[in-house]
Amino acid sequence: MTPVRYRRPNPLLTLVLCLISAVGPSVALPVPAMADRDDASKAAQAVRRAEALLENAGAAARAAARRLAVASAALPAAQHRVAAARGVVVATRVQAATARTRADAARQDYQQVTAEWTAAQERVAGARDRVTQIARESYMGSGSITRFNLLVSATGPADLMDRMSLVDTLVRNENAEVRRLIGARREARAAQDRAGAAKRAAELAEAEAAAKLHAAQTAQAEAVRARRDVYQLVLARRTALAAANAQRATVLVQYRAAVLAERKTRSSMRGWETRSGYRRQYHGRLLMPVHGWKSSDYGNRYDPYYRVWQLHAGTDFAAGSGTPIRVAAPGRVIQAGWRGGYGNYTCVSHGRVMGTSFSTCYGHQSRIYVHVGQYVRQGQIIGLVGSTGASTGAHLHFETRFGGAPRNPLNYLPPCLC
Repeated sequence: MTPVRYRRPNPLLTLVLCLISAVGPSVALPVPAMADRDDASKAAQAVRRAEALLENAGAAARAAARRLAVASAALPAAQHRVAAARGVVVATRVQAATARTRADAARQDYQQVTAEWTAAQERVAGARDRVTQIARESYMGSGSITRFNLLVSATGPADLMDRMSLVDTLVRNENAEVRRLIGARREARAAQDRAGAAKRAAELAEAEAAAKLHAAQTAQAEAVRARRDVYQLVLARRTALAAANAQRATVLVQYRAAVLAERKTRSSMRGWETRSGYRRQYHGRLLMPVHGWKSSDYGNRYDPYYRVWQLHAGTDFAAGSGTPIRVAAPGRVIQAGWRGGYGNYTCVSHGRVMGTSFSTCYGHQSRIYVHVGQYVRQGQIIGLVGSTGASTGAHLHFETRFGGAPRNPLNYLPPCLC
């Protein structure tokens, strides 16, 4: 399908063909005055130059509009990512700070419990020394002998009772030392367990704090990337918008100038047609101009960029590059050459139908075999299929024009398109 149908230059093309079709579709056409021919040639060249500018500006404007649409569509999502990333940064920073606080507390607990365990170990060592001394004295007999001597050396009943009380106190003290040793060992073992648990808790808290810190750093980096993406999108949007507006203004100014030139040229050519007195009628039927298949129809399409309806002024027939193009009806060549988005373009005037000039036109040719003023027979090869101009693939853009205005070619071609 050819991009020509979306062009601003179509009204200009309509004008030129409308005007040129009056130049003369038969061999017997009277020759116009030299001044008229020069004026018509200059007007046609001016319109072709304007059309080429419009074609390029229109394509650039549509490309800018597409860039603007893409950037505008992506901007809300990017802004949402920035907001989300900022929220994640705040949350992860809080989590990292909380984890660090827990890690510090766990580390302090570990240090305190370790100190308690060290003190318990010292108490165990002291109790063990005292119990060892008691055991040694009991083993050597000195302790028992001392207590026995203490009893037998009493001077009287009262003294004996006092000495028995002293011996009982000594025994209780020895038993207490043993119990303190057992308790110190138990306390030391519990302190050791608490120290191990505190160490593990501190290690877990440290790991959690490190993970939260890494998450915060990652979120911060994502926020930076998201902000950079938003900045790039905003910049792209501004650039595309400026380009689109500049191209739009350029196209509209050139379009208005071309329309004014079109009106002047149309008036000049109609005056020449009246003076020429040409009245030849065409009553034949059209032949298929190429062996191919219909790839795009004639009709209006809405251009969302300019907010106007644009006419695809012909029917496209897909065919291989180099396929012969045959003229659909006999007549005189009134246009043969480059025509902006149409690429290599040929128009043949066939005379008048119900008082209106009738012509067929052939766009995007790779080769043109005819020249302006040449008379061609129906079915004669006038060029080869190509993809010149504003085209995305090899095909023939075929038009039927009455008074220069395009009409649907399918109304005049064989129904079978064969």
